[in-house]
Amino acid sequence: MSTIRGLNHLTLAVSDLDRSVAFYRDVLGLSLCKRWPGGAHLEAGEFWLCLSLDPLTRTEPHRDYTHMAFDVGQEDFVGAVDRLKQSGTRSWKENRSEGDSFYFLDPDGHKLELHVGSLRSRLEAMSGGR
Repeated sequence: MSTIRGLNHLTLAVSDLDRSVAFYRDVLGLSLCKRWPGGAHLEAGEFWLCLSLDPLTRTEPHRDYTHMAFDVGQEDFVGAVDRLKQSGTRSWKENRSEGDSFYFLDPDGHKLELHVGSLRSRLEAMSGGR
């Protein structure tokens, strides 16, 4: 049996490809690698995101806590949050966990987060710094 090495990519259904590409490229800063009539591939570091045009895409966020967190350096956090706020992005939760985080919605209501930290820093915080 093979061992999972990490997250390869994430595909998000979108209702308006132009709007979503603009959001992920221009507001979040992902690099657009390829675009076609039904979708687009963007990347950030080793992570790549597929946007897939889908007429069944939801229009409101799910009520559960499921979300995707993007890694951002401490030095870039404030500027990234400012860009999101200036673009009119809605926040869906206040940060109550270790590390700086900003929780926001994409144009289709997918729950996203910018997070400064790692699994190691989260575990240390949970164990009282031990």
